[in-house]
Parts: sequence; structure tokens; C-alpha cells
Amino acid sequence: MSGALLAQSYDIVIKGGHIIDPVNNIDQVMDLAIKGGKIAAIKKNIPNAQTKKVIDASGLIVSPGLIDMHTHNFFGTEHNRYLANSYQAVPPDGFTFRAGVTTVVDAGSPGWKNFDLYKSQIINPSKTRVLAFLNIVGEGMSGGAREQNIEDMNPKTTAIVAKQNKDHVVGVKLAHFMGYDWTPTELAVEAGKLASMPVMIDFGGSNPELPLDKLFLEKLRPGDIFTHAYAHVNGRTPIVAENGKVRDYVFEAQKRGIVFDVGHGGGSFIFKQAIPAVQQGFKPNVISTDLHTGSMNGGMKNINNVMSKFLNMGLSIQEVIATTTSKPAQYIQRKDLGHLSVGAEADVAILNIRRGDFGFIDTRGKRMKGKQKIECELTLRAGNVVYDLNGLASNDWK
Repeated sequence: MSGALLAQSYDIVIKGGHIIDPVNNIDQVMDLAIKGGKIAAIKKNIPNAQTKKVIDASGLIVSPGLIDMHTHNFFGTEHNRYLANSYQAVPPDGFTFRAGVTTVVDAGSPGWKNFDLYKSQIINPSKTRVLAFLNIVGEGMSGGAREQNIEDMNPKTTAIVAKQNKDHVVGVKLAHFMGYDWTPTELAVEAGKLASMPVMIDFGGSNPELPLDKLFLEKLRPGDIFTHAYAHVNGRTPIVAENGKVRDYVFEAQKRGIVFDVGHGGGSFIFKQAIPAVQQGFKPNVISTDLHTGSMNGGMKNINNVMSKFLNMGLSIQEVIATTTSKPAQYIQRKDLGHLSVGAEADVAILNIRRGDFGFIDTRGKRMKGKQKIECELTLRAGNVVYDLNGLASNDWK
């Protein structure tokens, strides 16, 4: 065997990219090597002779594979079941890799009654890593009256199924409950306590409104997640008051450890909330999409577009990467994800920050102009190239 072949100790080396890895405090141009599906080395200069394939990432951002902490992936064919085995959910692989996402966290589409179906139909066949919040409603996010049924909110059974599936279930979800009643919130939190997992809550729909300060400061625990942070919807107090100021208790809640998730969605993100909030220093803990058919063709589009909005609102690229990698991994208690540590699974996103004149739309059709736009160039999942926009990992046809 030749010396050149012996020297090829790596499968892939990504060269010259600006690596941003918040967990390991890396924020500079370096080379990244992959072998056997794992991160093998991060060094200033890895010679080309040491690898089988070189990917030139000059001028690009190299980050851990993105984690979208709020998606709806229980795609199926059941009529009138909203996001639980029905048409408005989307199969993960069609929408993840092209945006640099290697892990999705389904925000409560399945409940304990249909999680086994979700696992066999969505988790097992997907190349994307699929995790989930288990809905406190046994039938999951099946829409309408079914999500109002407090009798179907069983904390003990939810916690049992969550713990039995702890490789895939990372928390408990409450969503869409209408009515002046704390019981669903309390049942979801009880399930979270029994399972030792966080709760994600989509709050609202009450007339009169349930007091938001009580939710943040009394009902939820540090580490629990409040999604649709920048929404202004009927039945829920917005975080930015009519005077344009972020409510004092919102800052207090974030300091207390309540996690604020963007969860953009089709109706849950407006610039009139987000821009003044960010300007006043209230930044999201997590940037996510709330991906489903009702959001992906509107103002949301994909996670890169939502990231771009916050980049243009004043977050640094380092903050944007942290809120889509290391921070969601921390909040869902998956320390194996969201970083580029040697030995970790090689989930990697290569991102381009395009400069130009761009427009971004909120869920009310209002536009914000911006000069920067994030675009995914290439995605690796467990060391395999699963998306390559411009052929960075390919040889020329000649």
C-alpha cells in the first residue's frame, strides 16, 4: 500500500471554513476532519494528503447540524386530524437537510396513544434525527374538540410513555387549549415532573386572558419552554405591551430560567413584537420554525429564513448559531447534540451569509428589509453528505 493511501487517515476534511461551535468556544477559521461518521479533529491546517475528500468551505460558516426545536412531522393520511397523522404535518427529510437541519423536535404532534405509530411511521424511516415532545392530550395534536378534552390529559400515562421512549421523547407539550382554566397547564407540568423532562406550552385562547405573569413566575418551572414568544394572538397577553415596552415580568421570567422559543409558525410571529423586544434586549433562547404546511409557504419558509430575520434585527451570527444548536440541545437535555466535539456524531451544516437587498415577511404580511440572508450550502448527517446545493463535495464532471 502506498504511503499516500496510508496517510489518508480521514474520510472528509472541511477546509477553511469559519467554525462556530458555542459549546467548545470555537469562533475562527479552522479545518474540521471526519472519520467513520464522527468528528475526528479540528485543527488550524489539516493537509489534503491526509483525507479522501476535501470540501472547500472558504468564506462560509461551519456549524453543528441545526436543531429545529419546534416542528410538526406526524405526516399521514387521516382526514380531519390536523397535525396528528394527517395532511398538514410534513415528513422530516423533505424539509430538513436543505436547511442544514439534522435534528427536529416535534412539538407535540403525537400523544401517548399514538406515539408507537409515530415512531414506526416517522422516527424509524427518517434519515433526520427525530425527537418529540409528547402531547399531554392522549390523541395528540388532532385538532378541534379533541384538544379541549381534559379527560384525555393523563400525566401519569404520558410520563410512563415518555420514559419508556426516552431516546426519542424529550418533553411534554400543551397546546391550543381554549378556556379560563389552569388545569391543562398543571397537568402538563405534572407529567413533566414525573418524567423529569421540560414542558413546552403554546399558551392562549382564553377570554378573559389567563395572566401571563402567573404562568411564567408560578406555574412553569425553570427550564420549561414558552413557545410563540413573539406572537400577538387573541386570548394571550403579548410580551410587548401597547406602549411598545417589554413587560418587566418577561425579563424576570427569562432570568428565572423560562425558555423563550420563537416557534414562528403561520400565525405566531410579528415584527411589531419581535423588533422592539430585541431592541430592548429581550432575545430568544431558541430560534425555531413551527414547520407545517400552514407556515412553510408563508412568512416562515424555513429555519434559515427565521435565522436571517434575527440576524437582520441585530443578533450576531454567533448568537443565531447558538439558538439553533447548543441551546436547544441543552434545553431538551441532549448534551450529545449541538456541538462539534471530537468523537461526536458528525452532524454539520455549512452556511453562506449572502449580502444584498432582501425582504422578510411576518405572519401578518408585513415586510422587514435586510442586507443579510443565511443559506445552507451543504449538510452532513453522521458524516454523510445529505445535501449539497452547489456541489461543494462533488468532483467536476470532466
